[in-house]
Amino acid sequence: MDRHPPSPDTRWLRASLVTVWLVTALASAIEFHGQSTALLQQSGITHGGLQAMLIGGGIAADLAVGLALWLRPGRASYGAALLLMAAMTAMATLLQPALWLHPLGPLLKNLPIAALLVHLLRQEEKTAP
Repeated sequence: MDRHPPSPDTRWLRASLVTVWLVTALASAIEFHGQSTALLQQSGITHGGLQAMLIGGGIAADLAVGLALWLRPGRASYGAALLLMAAMTAMATLLQPALWLHPLGPLLKNLPIAALLVHLLRQEEKTAP
């Protein structure tokens, strides 16, 4: 069965997700010794080596998922994005649960992103051969 090209709406949704992950990786790298480190310090993680490992790992994971969503959109990349987002949300919740109440909603925004990823996963299942 031939797969149909994605609709303009689906391409837009995918592009927005790619942007989220790639810009998050870039912002984390730019703020490596700024906001990224400060956030971990506020969470009680003060060991520089551990901070570097967590921030670097987060940057690498965000970059990998962003590139996968861009270059290989499909069930595997949507599932990986969903798992990464869930893991990072759980970690952030453990370290700084007050982020759920932050006025700009840094964790709350993950709910519509999760819904979007689930939608794209279901759409892939419908069109898979």
